[in-house]
Amino acid sequence: MATGTEVGATPDEHRLRRPTPRRTTGTGAPTTQSAPRYWRSWGEPILVFLAIRAVGILLLARFAQLRETALGDALWLWDGKWMVAIAQYGYADVPYSQTDARGLHTVDTAYAFFPGYPYLVGAVAKLPLITPFGAALAVNLILGCIAAVGAARLGRVCARMMAESSPIGRANPRRTGLFLVALFAATPMSIVLNMAYTEALFCALAVWALVGVLEHRWLLAGLCTMLAGASRPTAVVLIGVVMLAALLARRDGWRAWAAVVLSPLGYLGYLAVVWAHTGSPTGWFRIQTEGWGTEFDWGRSTYTFVNETLVHSGEVAPVATAWIILSTLVMLGVAAWSRLPWPVLLYGALVVASIVLSSGLMMSRARLLLPAFVLLVPVAMVLARWRPQVAVAAMVPVVLGSAWFGAHMLTVYPHAM
Repeated sequence: MATGTEVGATPDEHRLRRPTPRRTTGTGAPTTQSAPRYWRSWGEPILVFLAIRAVGILLLARFAQLRETALGDALWLWDGKWMVAIAQYGYADVPYSQTDARGLHTVDTAYAFFPGYPYLVGAVAKLPLITPFGAALAVNLILGCIAAVGAARLGRVCARMMAESSPIGRANPRRTGLFLVALFAATPMSIVLNMAYTEALFCALAVWALVGVLEHRWLLAGLCTMLAGASRPTAVVLIGVVMLAALLARRDGWRAWAAVVLSPLGYLGYLAVVWAHTGSPTGWFRIQTEGWGTEFDWGRSTYTFVNETLVHSGEVAPVATAWIILSTLVMLGVAAWSRLPWPVLLYGALVVASIVLSSGLMMSRARLLLPAFVLLVPVAMVLARWRPQVAVAAMVPVVLGSAWFGAHMLTVYPHAM
């Protein structure tokens, strides 16, 4: 029986398992070709990601200067202050100046936030000369790079899998991966990847979990999903996808079953912690609903917001947010039409559904939809088929528009996230 690391492996993965070709220099010393390979796998995606994010940070810094505020203040607004406070003080001792959407702070309020990111920040902040806020930004910088490498790999794998079946046709896998990184770094609220928020951590774990599923690397998929479940409630959709895919691939052996067992542990473990704290098995859901008004309403709030905004609003931020929601739904349809691999499509669809079909602060939708960036694989494939100069030129207004929107939301609009 084939093992979980062999089934479904891509041609490149088989090549990676063979010994690296050796060359000899004039002195007879052996050399390898590993450096170009690692540059393509790691260096290129990280460079693309950092370059695009640098544009966003520079424009935000300019907005902050014009608005007579500080760049650092903008990078830990709203939930970011909760994350840093939990990292610094723990759940029990968060200052009462931190409040929920109603302006209240109870003994339960802090437990609305999952522990993965603040605990990671708290661990890094214990290093010499590092403050909790500095740790939060440094951690997300590294996590963003890890997510970018995962996005590049996911793009390559999807392009190969879709080469014969997708109406888009064949696209260069390497270029598809790099354009997916660029689109990820230039999503409308990608500025949050550089803030003290959980998006960078969750996106890194989710994209590598999906890579694990597509490549039948079940331990990778299970471990990443378990950690994602301790980081963000959205992980429940990733848990469902990974468990379903692992069950369908149960003939891969014990690794697939391990993914089934590991995947829900982080999410269920934290719900159990909140249960113990509140005395109720639905304690976390109550805190979230009472503090932030988030509940499943079959999309009534989103429908009302989009209609009212597009008809009556004259403000840029709400109108742009409404169009982002509609554009995401269109992208979901395009992803289905292009025959995106079903685990990636199902994950993206469930992320979109969990956001669009729930109530809460509508202006946070652009941020909350960011983990569904995997639905942009078909767009990355189209860009990869174009001439490089044309594709890069097409990305310029996307990058600038994303940078402007993020800066506007953090420094001009008062309640963006």
